[in-house]
Amino acid sequence: MALSKKPATGMRDILPEEMQIRDYVISVIKDTYGKYGFTSIETPCVENISNLTNKQGGDNEKLIFKILKRGEKLNVADATTEGEVVDGGLRYDLTVPLVRYYSNNAAQLLAPFKALQIGNVWRADRPQRGRYRQFMQCDIDILGEASNLAEIELILATTTTLGRLGFKDFEIRINDRQLLKAMAMASGFAEEVCDSVFITLDKMDKIGMEGVEAELLENDFAKDTVDRYLELYRNVGQAENGVEYLAGRLEGVLEPSVTEGLQEIIDSVEGARTASFKMVFDPTLVRGMSYYTGTIFEIAIPGFGGSCGGGGRYDKMVGKFTGKDVPACGFSIGFERIILLLMESGFQVPDCPKKLAYLVEKGVEGQALCDVIAKAQAARADGTQVLVVRMNKNKKFQKTQLEAEGYQEFVEFYRDALKN
Repeated sequence: MALSKKPATGMRDILPEEMQIRDYVISVIKDTYGKYGFTSIETPCVENISNLTNKQGGDNEKLIFKILKRGEKLNVADATTEGEVVDGGLRYDLTVPLVRYYSNNAAQLLAPFKALQIGNVWRADRPQRGRYRQFMQCDIDILGEASNLAEIELILATTTTLGRLGFKDFEIRINDRQLLKAMAMASGFAEEVCDSVFITLDKMDKIGMEGVEAELLENDFAKDTVDRYLELYRNVGQAENGVEYLAGRLEGVLEPSVTEGLQEIIDSVEGARTASFKMVFDPTLVRGMSYYTGTIFEIAIPGFGGSCGGGGRYDKMVGKFTGKDVPACGFSIGFERIILLLMESGFQVPDCPKKLAYLVEKGVEGQALCDVIAKAQAARADGTQVLVVRMNKNKKFQKTQLEAEGYQEFVEFYRDALKN
């Protein structure tokens, strides 16, 4: 039976045209984030299964590609639980590996530590537009900074990068998990049911206010509690300044520092931004990861229905590894979705080197071939991208293919001409 030519489900081959754009985007990301003081790191793609299943990753923990034990450690016949046969898994995001990395190496790192990590992650998800089972993530994180300076720097670095890539008129939506909880509890929800309420609230953009109301009532929450809760959202949507409105309504329930911090972040970013975007306070923003403890944010770009990146503060996660909490905050660009939007817009990588193709007839060999290669080396030294290939019988079709790859000029070398 012939081997399969197709990639595994949810995986894909990346052709040269897209790869050129991906390489360019990565170069812009590294250059921009480097100017903000972020340092590149790398972590293994495989993590201990206990780290990946510690109830921090939300629904992503259901999507882990798990790895069986190897050799004598693997005893499937006598196993009664999954834990007896599984000891590792492919990482589903870059945050858990980063926190383990920081916990293991903190003594050798700057404080605060500003990390840049770009790498593939894996989720056994249902493939769809802009979503794959293997995909690239690009994260920046600041560990050891408790103040809002972390959020401000993360948002400015990310938006500056998007601006350099040509994106404009996008939004950074911002909220705070503490504010979410205060709104729910002030309306009468018990603290232990807040996560369930947030799961429904997170569907607001898909099912609307009426849909959220219906689902909350279906979950047997009291009608007066649901009414108070949704009335808060209706009123904040009509307020000139939603943050100030909630600060007044939640007085005594929410620490003033939460709303003051949100406003400080919004004002500081808007005052220092270099790209064309808008900061938007969105009290319905939830973010799925359960490890978030404070500020949360997302990127919304015109032309794409879902989020194109997001992040937030996760101050309790390092403590799960070390026993001592360390303030931490991160922002992840939706790399694959950014690439998708650039590809669909016909994006061309700027400032590409001149691309020149040397077509060498069959039979050009020996010293004549050495002379051709020497010419190519000299052109390369001057900054030209030179492809040296044998000339096909169908030269016209060969040139058409090369032109599609961006080659603008062709030099043909014939056996008889080189003999003269």
